[in-house]
Amino acid sequence: MATSMARRFVAAACVAAVAFALLAAPSSGQLDPRFYDKACPAALPTIRRVVEEAVAAEPRMGASLLRLHFHDCFVNGCDGSILLDDTPFFTGEKKASPNVNSARGFDVIDRIKAAVNAACRGNVVSCADIVAVAARDSVVALGGPSYNVPLGRRDARTASQAAANNSIPAPTFDLDRLASSFASHGLSLQDLVVLSGGHTLGFSRCANFRGRLYNETAALDGPLAASLRAVCPRPAGSGDDNLAPLDPTPARFDGAYFAALLRRRGVLHSDQQLFAGGLGATDALVQFYAANPDAFRRDFAEAMVRMASLGPLTGASGEIRYDCRKVNYS
Repeated sequence: MATSMARRFVAAACVAAVAFALLAAPSSGQLDPRFYDKACPAALPTIRRVVEEAVAAEPRMGASLLRLHFHDCFVNGCDGSILLDDTPFFTGEKKASPNVNSARGFDVIDRIKAAVNAACRGNVVSCADIVAVAARDSVVALGGPSYNVPLGRRDARTASQAAANNSIPAPTFDLDRLASSFASHGLSLQDLVVLSGGHTLGFSRCANFRGRLYNETAALDGPLAASLRAVCPRPAGSGDDNLAPLDPTPARFDGAYFAALLRRRGVLHSDQQLFAGGLGATDALVQFYAANPDAFRRDFAEAMVRMASLGPLTGASGEIRYDCRKVNYS
């Protein structure tokens, strides 16, 4: 019965994803990896240099820049809106629940923007494109696959805290809500699993996994639960910013994340939801990627290109910000 329901759920999620992609998602043909080849051939090497410097100084920054791209794209498309500070006219995304005291790397984006503007001798490269390229370069800097980032996005002139609260999947989500969230962006169940594999990098705050420690211990590997309780005490608000690695090798892009899920060692509830002991809708994908790291690298790169193509502003839409934190007229 459970297996039958899981199959029906997978079919429904895939149909929803395809339908949404056909009706609403922009064509990646609107963007071009060679967009800056003539306007500023120094742009991409400059982004790579600053990212490599930042990740060498703090390996955790690679995961933070990758996450910044994900959180940008899931809120009204990949438009750089997550970078905007609040104004008298709107409350931005930085203080939304998924981002406040959590999203980071804004200072690195500022450094990249300044360096790129200098290299291009003007305001040529959008902040949205910088976020997308920085995510790719972060993955590469930590041993992950390279891929051609579609370019030519323009920057949003506004941001929405409410949209961020409603659009970014939470670490407490069950599988059905995760799949529904991804399907609403035209992304498949396989995209959900492979992009979640980005958690092979980085750390999570105690506030994101405390409930899993004290309410779901039967679903979490015992020794891991004990070590996490030492990092994350029970009282809410106590040690909220304490960090734990999302997999055993948080500064190396590898298949350890999926291997951890097979052993009930997913730190976040949403991560462990991808593997339910052989009966879940995504279990086979987790098992496949745990056994085939090269396939994970390939599919991750392809899924990142799909995500990076969500809802871009192109042509006369939006603007190219001089300062990634504020729109040009302010």
